[in-house]
Amino acid sequence: MALIPPFCPLAAFSALRIASLRATVLLLLTLLFKAKIRIQAFSALGMALLLLQTLIGLAVLAPLALAGIAAAAYGLNQRPKAT
Repeated sequence: MALIPPFCPLAAFSALRIASLRATVLLLLTLLFKAKIRIQAFSALGMALLLLQTLIGLAVLAPLALAGIAAAAYGLNQRPKAT
């Protein structure tokens, strides 16, 4: 990379171009980190909602399964016995 001599009239434009590139890179890195944090947060939220849905499903279906087992046991005990 060539050094810019102090008497070069385009030195100010080069410094401005470098500063704008640095600012652009900083902005893009900030947006990238923000997106990564947002993805992780919503992924955790999705996992929490899935866990909550599973727990609610188990809480609703467990009593129904027990009632079905009890009804089957009652039905088996109530069969008429052959004489």
